[in-house]
Amino acid sequence: MLTGKTAIITGGAGDLGSAMARQLAEKGAHVVIWDIVPRAEAAAAIEGVRAQDPQVEYAEVDVRDRAAVDSAIAALPQLDIVCSNAGIVEAQPFLEISGENWQNHLDINLTGCFNVCQAAARKMVTDNTRGRLILTSSWVAAIPWPEITAYTVSKAGVNMLVKQMARELSQHGILVNAVAPGIVKAGLAGRQLREEPQYAARVAKAIPLGEPGSPEEIAAAVVYLAGPQTAYMTGSILTLDGGCSLFQFDS
Repeated sequence: MLTGKTAIITGGAGDLGSAMARQLAEKGAHVVIWDIVPRAEAAAAIEGVRAQDPQVEYAEVDVRDRAAVDSAIAALPQLDIVCSNAGIVEAQPFLEISGENWQNHLDINLTGCFNVCQAAARKMVTDNTRGRLILTSSWVAAIPWPEITAYTVSKAGVNMLVKQMARELSQHGILVNAVAPGIVKAGLAGRQLREEPQYAARVAKAIPLGEPGSPEEIAAAVVYLAGPQTAYMTGSILTLDGGCSLFQFDS
């Protein structure tokens, strides 16, 4: 389905990103993993792709560093798909949010997406490539959740960035969409589910389908957005949250 395509996955050494990389490779894409960790720490993610894409590439790129982003993209002979997935979430109650916490979320989650997507879109336009930009948003971009204000605001910005890019890049044949995961058994949420009974109890009440999602389910949606069946889809936020964003009444 994606044979002959080249895909970048930012944050590709993490749970979500590595699942995206594996599934894109399974569909035939050549995968380029970006992350900020040394290659040795990304070994598991790289090896998870190698069986499907023996030429899988890894680059240590900080999405906050525009010069590094531009350089890494310029070095690619071809670029068709970008999964702008790198992100952080660090919980702090609103009254305790530090300036550093706030700025880190905006710099990585929002400005990082801008840097990657603008640089990629410029290459796609120059190369006359009808590419796909796929961002990782979140269900909490529209629904407040306690103690992650900086994260929710950054993801709300991602949603509007998707729509702005979709509007302006449509004339170049570039499609822009996002996946919005709910509570996934990965990253910070995965650790909290394991270690914080109070958080696990809150989650159990918040998900109508009863269980947190998996990285593989989110990655499957990314593959869908990258494929030919979504050639008429742009500016959309595809929510996979088990119903978290549905208003809940006490029964």
